[in-house]
Parts: sequence; C-alpha cells; structure tokens
Amino acid sequence: MKDGVNGVALAVFIFFFLAVTVMGFLASRWRKAENENSLDEWGLGGRSFGTWVTWFLLGGDLYTAYTFVAVPAAIYAAGAAGFFAVPYTILVYPLIFTFLPRLWSVSHKHGYVTTSDFVRGRWDSKGLSLAVAVTGILATMPYIALQLVGIQAVLDVMGVGGGETTHWFIKDLPLLIAFGVLAAYTYSSGLRAPALIAFVKDTLIYIVIAVAIIYIPIKLGGFDEIFAKAGEAYAQTNPATGKPRGSLVPGEAGQWTYATLALGSALALFMYPHSITATLSSRSREVIRRNTTILPLYSLMLGLLALLGFMAIAAGIQVKNGQLAIPQLFETMFPDWFAGVAFAAIGIGALVPAAIMSIAAANLFTRNIYKDFIKPDATPAQETKVSKLVSLLVKVGALAFVLTMDKTVAINFQLLGGIWILQTFPALVGGLFTRWFHRWALLAGWAVGMIYGTVAAYGVASPTQKHFGGSSAEIPGIGEIGYIGLTAFVLNVVVTVVLTFVLKAVKAPEGVDETSPEDYTADAGDRGVDPKLPKVGAETH
Repeated sequence: MKDGVNGVALAVFIFFFLAVTVMGFLASRWRKAENENSLDEWGLGGRSFGTWVTWFLLGGDLYTAYTFVAVPAAIYAAGAAGFFAVPYTILVYPLIFTFLPRLWSVSHKHGYVTTSDFVRGRWDSKGLSLAVAVTGILATMPYIALQLVGIQAVLDVMGVGGGETTHWFIKDLPLLIAFGVLAAYTYSSGLRAPALIAFVKDTLIYIVIAVAIIYIPIKLGGFDEIFAKAGEAYAQTNPATGKPRGSLVPGEAGQWTYATLALGSALALFMYPHSITATLSSRSREVIRRNTTILPLYSLMLGLLALLGFMAIAAGIQVKNGQLAIPQLFETMFPDWFAGVAFAAIGIGALVPAAIMSIAAANLFTRNIYKDFIKPDATPAQETKVSKLVSLLVKVGALAFVLTMDKTVAINFQLLGGIWILQTFPALVGGLFTRWFHRWALLAGWAVGMIYGTVAAYGVASPTQKHFGGSSAEIPGIGEIGYIGLTAFVLNVVVTVVLTFVLKAVKAPEGVDETSPEDYTADAGDRGVDPKLPKVGAETH
C-alpha cells in the first residue's frame, strides 16, 4: 500500500462521486409523475422502466461493490472454490425465466409492491406475509452493510481517513459523507436515483474489467505465469489449518459443497427483496423475459472478475484483510488516474445496490407491517412518507453495523441472510404455480427451515471463530458437506408437503385466493380490466 493519500486516484474518485450525486438528485425529475405520493412512483419508479433501464438496474442491483471485492477475494484466499458464484449466476437466469414474468403479471394486475403483498393475496395469510417480510428485512440489512464495507475498503487503500491511531470520527468521516449523500438522494428520488446511476456504475465496471483482464496479465507475464504462481501459493500450508491454502481445481471432497452452494445461491438470489423491487419496476412481462436472456452478460463479466484473485497472488499482493486484495491490486498495477476510475467503479457499485436494498426493505415494512398491522387505513401518501423514513433508518442501521462491529460480523449475518431468504421460496415461487400447499404448512415449513439453518450455521467453526464460521455443514443422512441453506430448504419443503396432507385431511381452513389463473399471464395492457381492481398505488383490500 502506498504511503499517504493517493491524490490523483482520490481526485478521479471524487469527480465520479460528485457526478453520480448530481445525477441522483436530478433523477427526481426523470420521468416525473403527476402524483409522486405513492409507492408505485417512489418505490418502483412508476413501473415504467424499459429493457435497457431494467437491465442496468438489475445488473447494478445484483452485481454489487461487495461482489467486486469479495468474489476475487475468495479466489485469492482459497482458490477455485470461490468460483461458485459464476455457475450460480448461470443457473439463476433459466430459473427466473420460468417464474419472474408470472410474478410481474400478478403484481401488476393487483398493484402488489412487495413479495409479501403477493403472499398475503395468494394464501390469505397475514402471518405468512409477515414471516416473508421480516425474513426479507433481516436478510437485506447485512447486505447493505457489506456495500459500505466495499466503500470502506476503497477508501482505506487510497489512504483516506488516516491510520489506526486517528480519531474515529476523522477516520470514518469519508464514509459518513458517502452515506449522507446516499440517504439524501434516495429519500428525494426513490428508485429513479439508482436506476439512473446504474448506467454510470455498470459502464465503469465493464471498462475496468476489460482493461484489467488485458493490461494486468501483460504486466505479469501472461496467464501461464499467473496460474503457475497461484498454484505454488495454494500448495503452501496454511499454519492455522495445517492444510494447503487452496487449489486451482476443487478437490473431490469439496464438490458437494461447491455444487450445493451454487444451486442454493441460485434459488435464493431472486428471493431477495431488492431483486424483486428492480423486477417489478419494469413496464411489461416481455421486458422481464428479455432481461433473463441478456443478464448472463454480467455472468461473463463475473467470471473475468474472479480471475483477478489469481492476479493478486501473482502480483505479490499481501494484505491481512482479504477484502483489500483487489483494491490494492488496482493501486499497484494501474496508473494512479485509472486506479481512481477503478475505485470509483467499486464505490458507485456500492451506492446503487445500497439504495435499492434500503427502498426494498422500507417497502416491506410499510406494506406488510405498518399497513397490515399498525395502520390498515393508511393512504398512498402516508405509505410513501413512512417508506421514505424507514429507508433512512435502514441505512442508519447498516452504517452503525459497519462502524461499531467487526467486519466479520457483517459477513456472518450476510451468510445467514442467504440461508434465511431461501426459506421464502416455497411460499413465493410455489404460490406462482399452485395453491395446493396449505398456508399453515408453509408457515411451519418456513419456521423449521429458519431454525435449522440458524442452529446449523451457529455450530460451524473456523480457525478464526467458534460460531458462524461458514455456511456449509454435514448433510443429515448423506454425510457429505453441503450448503446449510439448501439442506434447510429441503427440510422446509418436506415439512410443508407432509403438513399440507395432514391439514387437508382435517379440512383446516385454506383461506380465499384473491388471484385468478389469467392474472399470471396478464400484460401491461390487461391491468384494470376488472373495474373492482384498484389503480396503481391504491389500496388492494
């Protein structure tokens, strides 16, 4: 790490940060609606985004600053096992092609803003809706915190904030400023802000990856040299474990872990509230279908991005915190001005998903906790006001998380979040295709999955911590090591199916489904055919 502040890189970083700040505030005037006092407008951008805006928004939402830092950092630390992120993003798009258009259609038809809105309407269960909402909020909070960790990693490498002896306020002031700006333009412009900024963020990331994948190997002597040095480094014994540091190819013992982690992560990705918020902001089901065919371009980028972990080893990057490996690689290998561009890509890559995540969490609280249980007669204007305030509180909570706790705590909770959010799959995706399951069985299955996943993750130890040391454990009955979230999901489904048979046998009340089969294939022009249905942003009950 260079001594002092990298002035040139910092200047370039500040230029791009100021540019996207201006864009964030101007976004409130982009596609301005006559009535802005509704969650459809503030929280979903008026449900008006076309193919390319949605593509950039989803890309900015799913491929975050933490992805930019953590995926190659995993390769840097352990080798090929970190590549699980690539196959899971390949698996996810055929999967979502089957159900996201159906979710868009029924949500557009009934004015649903969140997944919990759909769950409540489909299963006639506020309890199940509340469970999905709380799970979504809990899973999203540490995710937002990790975006701030990404910004902090870049600031540390640029030398901003001083050393370990610097007063905490001075040290964290740059992060506080970035947070304040993010909070202000999200409050002002809603989802339109990250949608507009996503154009800059994704363009910068594509440029940085394209340059890095050509420029850095040339400086390091080519990919043969990079892989040779990486192989030598992985063969060295890790003193903490007594085993090799990693490998270029996953060993046989790790194949179950690799496969189950990839599959479980693919199933979970579009259960996250921010993924659905970006999806529901599009203007037609065809936009969703087209996006599932072009979003894999980001998976190609992710594969190239992961190679940076090998390059960091070959370049001799030595860091105590693996999250700093890639920012440090950029500062070491790039000219200062282009290092600033790369740092800006990571920094802006944190602002876009953090904004969407805070909006998604706020929408869940407003629609499925505040309106359902606190103020059922809330007007669209009151919903919007509450959602804006909650989005601020969510970001404050994430900031406090980062500033007061060790970074590993945020990472552990993010791992837990992935396990938790997967347990909402049966109620959401199952409900898009069938109403055979019983609502009480779904709630019981969710509870079993949540409890098992949390307890199993608590029992995982690592060389550095006694609990929550990872997300893989022995699969009961099989004996192989696999992803805890997928095991919990299987238990969830088994409990749901068995209890559904029991509850149907005793004729337990199943509630009333407010949707109809044609709702799941309706397109934009079909909305409002039934005069009893509410207008966008209006009450749905």
